[in-house]
Amino acid sequence: MRLGFNLNIEQVQKLVMTPELKQAIQILQYNYQELNQFIDEQVLVNPLLDLGASREGEIRKKQEERTEKQEVDWKEYFKEYDDISYKQPNYHKDKEETSFEQFVSADTTLTEHLLFQLQFAILKEKYIEIGKHIIESLDVNGYLNVNIPEIASYFHVNEETIENVLSVIQTFDPPGIAARSLKECLLIQVKQKGLEDEKIIKVISEHLDDVAQNRLMNVSKALNISTKKVQEITDFIKKLEPKPGRAFSSGEEIKYITPDVTVEKIDGEYVIMVNDSTAPRLSISSYYRKMLIHENKDSNTSKFLTGKLNSAMWLIKSIEQRRQTIYNVVKAILDYQVDFFEKGRKYLKPLTLKQIADEVGIHESTVSRAVNGKYMQSPRGVFEMKFFFTSGVSNRMGEGIASESIKSMIREMIDHENVRKPLSDQVISDKLKEKGIEISRRTVAKYRDEMKILSSSKRKRF
Repeated sequence: MRLGFNLNIEQVQKLVMTPELKQAIQILQYNYQELNQFIDEQVLVNPLLDLGASREGEIRKKQEERTEKQEVDWKEYFKEYDDISYKQPNYHKDKEETSFEQFVSADTTLTEHLLFQLQFAILKEKYIEIGKHIIESLDVNGYLNVNIPEIASYFHVNEETIENVLSVIQTFDPPGIAARSLKECLLIQVKQKGLEDEKIIKVISEHLDDVAQNRLMNVSKALNISTKKVQEITDFIKKLEPKPGRAFSSGEEIKYITPDVTVEKIDGEYVIMVNDSTAPRLSISSYYRKMLIHENKDSNTSKFLTGKLNSAMWLIKSIEQRRQTIYNVVKAILDYQVDFFEKGRKYLKPLTLKQIADEVGIHESTVSRAVNGKYMQSPRGVFEMKFFFTSGVSNRMGEGIASESIKSMIREMIDHENVRKPLSDQVISDKLKEKGIEISRRTVAKYRDEMKILSSSKRKRF
């Protein structure tokens, strides 16, 4: 065996992900908020980018005009950008540019709502702090998860004092607030309604599990009342609020979404619009373009502007490519699921990423990025685009039926069932088989659970 160093020429084929390609892939998978945030960041670091006719673009143009009039030495000015960062000038908006869109209303939180009421409670000053502590210890649903002895120990008072302050807070709006259990929450609401029906109090106190499981016969025997009366009490209890705090803002939930695509039916034809607001029209600043033309090609200023120009052009191209890809994918979905848009959920067909990828002529991963986290507004409502990709089963004719279509059929059957003799999962399975849809009882139960529909035993009314 001979050891030594040798030089060999070897030809290797491999895929290299350039920064530009990575950026294009990243832009495709951005949703509305992410894309706009990314564009805002790019406008800040690249002086050649202009947001067109938007307010930001107008502000930048005004700033450029002012700077041009001042005859600034641009070679000196661009020394700032020899580093990797771009510093945005401080823009001062005129009063007439102020828009109502800049002001956002803040929803009242549960804590704020209760602290406001605490100000008017008949409590001594030394107990107000205890009340604040209790209120700030409530969870998002309005329940107290801290033990009374723990609070008493913290304030160095007896437990009875804490119970008294808690009882005051439990009279606040919304009814049922500051309870330590579902049972206590419901009893507080019954008390606030001024009801003194011992049967209702007894059902809540001792038979809440039977009510939840719809075992009304057990309650009827235990309280020696008719099943009809138990049904009336159960209906009343179900109208009470089990989570009093959920009516208030937590400050975290999403209030609305902005669809990336809008599909409208105009004169009998479906028209697809990739919303411009989700992908602002970028352009190259005319001022910097002129500057680049007249600048010495070998200067640092010219090299800097050329690099920024290439980055800006690639970004604009990537955003336009994103727009076109999304349009093509939505067009393919629309053509395949046209029966859904015409007739409703029952006509949704099974669809895979591969089917759309083959139709559009792109890779499955590209389709996945194009639909992930994006929403479509259509005459049938607003849907996440992943909604249209669903598994299914074949009927006796060999045609595919989407799981969403089957769920729609199951819901329709349950909506029209006899509430005294609700349909079991097996009966629903048999009825679907009569329509040529072969699914098992277990699959029916799975779909029913996904739709949050109770079992037949719990749906039964007496």
